[in-house]
Amino acid sequence: MKLFSLSVLALGLMSNLAMADVRVEGPVEYGVFAAAAIKDPQPGERILSRAGQPIEQTEVVPARLGTKFGVRYTLVGKSESEQPLTLMYFTPGLVGPDGKRQDKIELQQKLVVGAPQDVMAFEFTEHHEVVPGDWQFMVFQGDRKLLEQRFTVR
Repeated sequence: MKLFSLSVLALGLMSNLAMADVRVEGPVEYGVFAAAAIKDPQPGERILSRAGQPIEQTEVVPARLGTKFGVRYTLVGKSESEQPLTLMYFTPGLVGPDGKRQDKIELQQKLVVGAPQDVMAFEFTEHHEVVPGDWQFMVFQGDRKLLEQRFTVR
């Protein structure tokens, strides 16, 4: 019985070690994503973007419809069997049309092995989303924090 429990423990340790290989490498780009200017963006309207879209490095984000901000980073050590990423957006308190307040948005994102870079971004597409204050973006894999970035929307 001891041999079995030791081998189970060893397998658990090996899987944790494999997961620990996923990490951010190189610089993390952050700020406002450059986009073709839209004179009068309408609620619900999204701006299509392309890979490698330039980012104006800043922690101060304009509070207006059509603004997209966030981070772009490179993960190494990815494999399809790894735990997905958890993207957490902490907001100053979005109040939706239903009257419910949302201080945190949490999304799961599978690891894409062939992707050279990963992106975590938020785009103001509705008036109720344009909330001035402190925003915090965090990326986790399991209980390991891979990155964190703060923004001030004004």
